[in-house]
Order: sequence, then C-alpha cells, then structure tokens
Amino acid sequence: MITSQSRGAVVATASALLVTMAGTTVPTPLYSIYAGRLGFTGLTVTLLFAVYAIGVVAALTAFGRLSDEIGRKPVLLAALACAGVSAVLFLLPQSLPMLFAARIVSGLSAGLMSGAATAAIVDLFPAERRAVGGALAVGVNTGGLAAGTLIAGIAADLSSAPLVVPFAVHLGFSILAFCAVWRFAPAPVDAGPLRIRPRKLRVPSSIRGAFVRAVLAGGSAFAVAGVLTAVSALFLAQHIGLSSHALAGFVVCLVFAGMAVGQIAARRFAPRPAMAVGCGGLAVGAAILGIALGAVSLTALILAAVVSGVSGGLCVNAGLATTVEAVEPARRGEVSSSYFAGLYLMLAVPAIGVGALSAGVGLQTSGLVFACVVALVSAVVGLVEAVSVKRSSPVFEAVG
Repeated sequence: MITSQSRGAVVATASALLVTMAGTTVPTPLYSIYAGRLGFTGLTVTLLFAVYAIGVVAALTAFGRLSDEIGRKPVLLAALACAGVSAVLFLLPQSLPMLFAARIVSGLSAGLMSGAATAAIVDLFPAERRAVGGALAVGVNTGGLAAGTLIAGIAADLSSAPLVVPFAVHLGFSILAFCAVWRFAPAPVDAGPLRIRPRKLRVPSSIRGAFVRAVLAGGSAFAVAGVLTAVSALFLAQHIGLSSHALAGFVVCLVFAGMAVGQIAARRFAPRPAMAVGCGGLAVGAAILGIALGAVSLTALILAAVVSGVSGGLCVNAGLATTVEAVEPARRGEVSSSYFAGLYLMLAVPAIGVGALSAGVGLQTSGLVFACVVALVSAVVGLVEAVSVKRSSPVFEAVG
C-alpha cells in the first residue's frame, strides 16, 4: 500500500518526468518552420535531432549513477533546471548555433531525468507492486514525448507565434514541476555529499544477457520513433504534399502514445512473452513503414506509427522489468540509466544514418533500408525470446 506521502512524491516525480520529456519533443513539428526561416536542409534537421540524443546518452553515461549516490531529488531538480534553460534558449533570437545549444541542453535534461525519475518511481512502490511503478514510469516518459509534439504542432497551426508559445508554456510548467519536486519528493536518505564524479556505467553480470536483449528490442522501437520524429514533417510536406504542423506532430504522437498503451497491455503478460510479442509487432510495423515510404501513403504511415508504438511499449516495459526491476535499489539508478542510454543511442544512430543516406539516395530509399534493418533486428530478438519462453513454459504466463 502506498502512503499519502509517497503518493504525493509519485505524482510530483511523474509530473517532472512528463514535463521534461514533453519539452524534448516540442521542437519536432516546428523543424519545417525553422528550416524555412534559417534555410537549412533535411540533413540539418536529423543532426539537430541527433545532438539531442547524444546529449541524453552523455548525461546518462556520465551521471547515471549520481542518483544512487546523492539521492534522486537533487538529480530531478537539476534535470528540471536544464529543461527550463533549454526552453529559454529556444525563446532567444533564432540561429542555428542557438538551436544546437538548446537541443544539447534538452538532451541533458532528459538524460538526467530518465534514469533518476524511473528509479525514484520504482523506489516509491512496495516490492509487490514494483512492476506497476516501472510501467507508470515508462508510460509517463512516452506519454510526455507524445504530448509535447502534439501540443506544439497544434500551437504552430493556431498561434501567431508558433516558435514562442510552446516554449513559453514549457518553461512555465518546468518551474511548477521544480516547485512540486522541491516540496514533495523525499529528501535523500544516507546520501553522500554532492560530488560530481562521472563514472562508467556497469550492468550486473546476472542480468547482462537480458540487458542486451532488452536494449535491442526497446531500441528498435526507439529507432522507429527517432526516424519518424526526425523526418516525418519533411516527408509529409515534400512527398505527400501536406504541410500541417499538427499532422506532423500527430504522427509522432501516435508512436509515443502507442508506447504508453503498450505499457498497459504489457502488464497482462510475463516480461519475456511480452517482449517476444512486441518484437514480432515491431517487425510488422517496420514492414508497414516500408510500404508507407514506397507507396507514399499517409494511411500506411499512420498505421506503422500505431503498430510500432504499441509493440515498442511491450518491449520497453518488458525490458524494464527484466533489468531495472530485477536489481537491488542501490544499483537501480545505474541500471536504469544504462538501459535508457542504450535506447537513446539506438534512437540517434538510425536518425543520423537516414538523414545522411537521404542526401545521396533520397528519403524514401534511405527509409526503406532502415525499415529492413529494424525488421531484421526485431525478428531475431523476438525469435530468441520466443524460443526461451517455449523452453521454460508451454504457454504464456498471465500475470494481470
């Protein structure tokens, strides 16, 4: 049973995670506006997206263990401070260097927040409900990513200041979330002094096999989301002839909202069967994405976003259960950060690859190559999990 005090801490931490992750996708449907005003290309858009992911990985790698050493609260506050700074940078006069700086700081905020908030939420749930805490953390994470891009897209179509209103709103919510964490998040218990000492992340040997499979499965889902995030607005405008920013935000929103739905569905299965099913769905989603690119079909693009999102949610939740929830609390922040570092690395690399390849062979061909790679990786991981499940049990173990 969660006490009222713990409930307040969960709400404050989840709100901080939601606000921070929403801020990271606010620029997504606005890139076509920036491209028009600053005159950069599709490759520049993918690089802007990539530096954000690199910032996430850098923060997770360098400071992933920090919340285990000094407590969750200081790291959550630092992440929200970075989110606020990022919003301010976006509000300053527009230039390409400023956009890169804003995206890097945004990545740092997400990197600090992802590992610490996930570990904090899991910590606040009793042992018998730890899986619920993990599902809530990942659901809020992906829900924030969905909300940011959808709201920004709608604002871009309706507001006379599309590059101001979304970031001003995000700044305001960041300040409110900072106050909530300061008030309700539990103070560090037996935490050492604040000493910033970046250390290499390590994964316990007992879960390394599960960790690799979890990162490959969840990373495939993030890869699909990353490519759609980086190029969907340009694909819709240049190939389908639809320039609506709300539509571009909606397509990306479907992926992340689907992931949140997948968290709920994942609770009805044991982790490894859920991962096997999710990987199968990702392979199908990648195939549909290939069809959408080849046939220039909006319907197929939307279907690919939904299928990939829900399937990815199954994989990400199962990966969290077999890694972060399987270790002792003292290692939970480190393992959580390692897990998300792997996911965000797989989110960044394909986006960069598609952007670079599209400069030579076009967006459609590069997207088809990417879809084939994702389908292959997902199918292999899903097959391994399915064989393991079959050996351990003849039927999927329902746990919901």
